[in-house]
This record gives sequence, C-alpha cells and structure tokens, in this order.
Amino acid sequence: MLYELLLNYVESLNFLNVFKYITFRTGLAFFTSLLIALLIGGPFIRLFSNRKIFNPIREDGPSEHIVKKIGTPTMGGVIILLGLIISVLLWADLTNVYILFCLFIVSSFGLLGAYDDYKKIRNNSSSGISSKFKIIMQIFLAMLGLIILTYFVEYDEFRNLYFPFFKNLIINLGWFFIPFSIFIIVGSSNAVNLTDGLDGLATVPVILVAGCFAFISYVSGNIVFSEYLQIIYIEGTGEISIFCGAIIGACLGFLWFNAPPAKIFMGDTGSLSLGGSLGAIGIVTKHEIVLAITGGLFVLEALSVMVQVISFKLTGKRIFRMAPIHHHFEKKGWPESTVVIRFWIISIILAMIGLATLKLR
Repeated sequence: MLYELLLNYVESLNFLNVFKYITFRTGLAFFTSLLIALLIGGPFIRLFSNRKIFNPIREDGPSEHIVKKIGTPTMGGVIILLGLIISVLLWADLTNVYILFCLFIVSSFGLLGAYDDYKKIRNNSSSGISSKFKIIMQIFLAMLGLIILTYFVEYDEFRNLYFPFFKNLIINLGWFFIPFSIFIIVGSSNAVNLTDGLDGLATVPVILVAGCFAFISYVSGNIVFSEYLQIIYIEGTGEISIFCGAIIGACLGFLWFNAPPAKIFMGDTGSLSLGGSLGAIGIVTKHEIVLAITGGLFVLEALSVMVQVISFKLTGKRIFRMAPIHHHFEKKGWPESTVVIRFWIISIILAMIGLATLKLR
C-alpha cells in the first residue's frame, strides 16, 4: 500500500526512485517486520499469560517438558503473522500475483493453525482438531490458491519440474502440477509443524530457508542473473524476496522471545502458516527440489514420524525412542539446547548445499 502511494510521487520527488529497487524494499520489509514483532511481542505475552492461553504439553513427551514448559503461552505465531503480513502489505507490489498467492497461503494456513491452537487451549489437551480435518482443510486451501494462481499464470514452463545439478533435466507435469504443488505446500506446512517441538528449533531453519529463497527469487526474477546462473527466468518473482525478507524479520523478532527458555511458543498458528508459505515460495520460484534440500531438516523430522508409524503398525516396534526425531535425541540424554544448536548446524549446512545448486549445473 505504501509502496504504491510513494510511486505516485516519484516524478516530482526523484529520491523516491529508491523504492523501485527490490533490494531496498526487501530491507525495509525485514526491518519493518522485525520492529513490529519486537514491539508487540511483550504485550502479547502478557496478554496471553493473563488470559491463560497456555501451551498444552504432550503427556507422552519427555518428562522434563512437563516441568519446564508448562504454563508457557502459545499462539505466538500471531506475532509472526502480524509482522509479516503488515510488512508485505506496506512494501510489496500488491498487484503481483505471486505476492497475493503467498499472502493467501500464509493467512489461510495461519487461521487454520489458530483454530487448532484454540481447540487445544479450550480442551486443555495437546490434541486440537483431528488430523483428518486438518489435512483436508490444508489440501482445500492449497488447491484453491493454486487454481487461482494458474488462472493468472499462463505460460507452460510453470508446470515444469526443474532438477538441480542438471542443466536440461526437466519434466513437464501437465495438470499433475496441481496435486504435486498441493503435496509441496501441505507437506512443507506439516513438516515445519512437526519440527516445532523445542525452543527455537523451527524458527532458525525457517529463517535460513527464507534467506536462501530471498536470493533465489531475486535472481529468478532478474533476466541477467537467471541467464548467468542458467536457471529459469520468471518475470515478477523478484517481489517474493520482499516476502522472504518479511519472514526473516518477523521470525527474528519472535526468536527474541522464543529463545531458550521460551517465553512463548509459536503454536500451529505460526508453524502451519510458515511451512505453507515456504512451500508456496518454492512453487512460484520453480525450485521445489531445492526447497527440499534447504529445508532438509523439516524433511528429516517428517520422515522420522512416518517411519516410526509405519514400523510400529507393521512390526509393533519403534525405530526411534520417540518421534519426531528431536525427541529421540532428548530421550538419549541430549540437553534441549544441544539438540537445538546441532539441528541448527545441520540446517546451515543444508542451506549452503541448496544455494550451491544454483551454480553447480
């Protein structure tokens, strides 16, 4: 909104030309969302604490969680979403279909997560809405957003799947693009949700993935850089770097309060929306496989749950002491801070590998 307003005065006030640069507005989006998160974080924590909006602890989880984490407010994702959405509305081009698509995904998945958190708080249980209902709603929301997106995006290349490390390995998905993209968005949303089990564990990897895709979206939307790196040029995707900058700022501001020991948890409000938005970004930049690499920690967490469930149903035995896998290492005696920092290190390594795919083709 503010971006469009300032453009009206560019001819009379030449210094406003700087707002045309995506890099400048990405920086503004970062600092705006960071400032909003820092300013509203404290009041929100006090409000949620006074209203006893506490995080229900898993009864089958590590025993020390019951002692350390009980009474900690949840739904901190509201802080992230307010910083993110307000920042994007201020500094992004709201006529850009990719920005509107990402805003729809992050907002709708955030509302679904908030409803799930509300049910948990009301029932004083770690179980909110049913898994079946949650998945159905995620699929519906993702499909709705994708149908609208494909209506406005007409070029055939958008339905291609591009493989990193190879120059010419491309698969045209045709109409299978829709179910494939739904899988990416829903899978990414739930993977981040599963990772969000320890203080700060999901927040930093989200920041790292968003940072990678801020760069990827910028070069994908620049014809000179995309040709040099031999990646697909997609007009308009440069604006997504502003969305990514807003994610980074909002998550950093939230991490100020979520750092161990956490004063507030993001809850499904934050994890479902952030995960869904990362999936949406991977789709519009046509780097879905790179998303799986940079967000490899989320993939690992989701796979650990799947393997655990399949193993128990088929053999009656568990492979891990507890799933997701971060709880397995807690059960082995690793302190929470050790698990979190080591998983951060893994995320940094995977993010660097993901960025390296842009050149190694």
